[in-house]
Amino acid sequence: MPDQYAVIGNPVEHSKSPLIHAAFASQTGQDLVYSRLLAPKDAFVATANAFRARGGRGLNVTLPFKGDAFSFATVLSERARAAQAVNTLKFESDAIFADNTDGAGLVNDLLRNLGCNITGRRVLLLGAGGAARGVIEPLLQQRPAQLLVANRTLEKARQLSESFRGAFEAATYTAIAGRQFDIVINATSASLAGELPPVPPGVFAHGALAYDMMYGMRQTPFLAFARAQGAAAFADGLGMLVEQAAESFFVWRGVRPETAPVLAWLRQTTHD
Repeated sequence: MPDQYAVIGNPVEHSKSPLIHAAFASQTGQDLVYSRLLAPKDAFVATANAFRARGGRGLNVTLPFKGDAFSFATVLSERARAAQAVNTLKFESDAIFADNTDGAGLVNDLLRNLGCNITGRRVLLLGAGGAARGVIEPLLQQRPAQLLVANRTLEKARQLSESFRGAFEAATYTAIAGRQFDIVINATSASLAGELPPVPPGVFAHGALAYDMMYGMRQTPFLAFARAQGAAAFADGLGMLVEQAAESFFVWRGVRPETAPVLAWLRQTTHD
């Protein structure tokens, strides 16, 4: 019988993870089945435990349960501990191992798919919520010349910086006016609402990359703004989705799939 995996969330019917992991399994010859698992918002633990009791080997965790998964785990990776959120669970005989592959997914997308070196570059991260927290440690490991997190409220950005021992600068959006960055990453949820975070004009340096973690629409308001502001390169979060999935697949199976063909295929099916 194939090993059982799933993505757990609410909502979850939109998730592309089953398509991605089916492609990875086919490519690598791994015998597994990957499904979607809808959990009531107050029943993450019960739903995850029931899946495990049925022989489930692991779960990807999406909104709104990444914090619940962090508390649910018995063993945390360093990446999960830094992010204080979990997107990958591996069920072992007597342990629940937890990891966060979001940051690795972002960095791998930047380096491998986009050819964008982070080392020595000025990086601006928009937003100080869970999406931002999950990618900070992997970004810092690439040794950027500067990492600045901008947020509507300074206090939230400062608290985030303090939790990383002040390893990056925190500021409001208005305070970054007049400064320029080589990589600008939108980690806010503004694109989901068809809105633009209040980033001031002029932040894109010559040759800058604009990156939106949101995917699924042709051009988010943030990427449209970046284009009008003269950014040189643009990317949505589809590559990050595929790369974080590959990292989860490696955690579960010990095999690293090739992401490029899966990403290319997904781009054809995602965009009209």
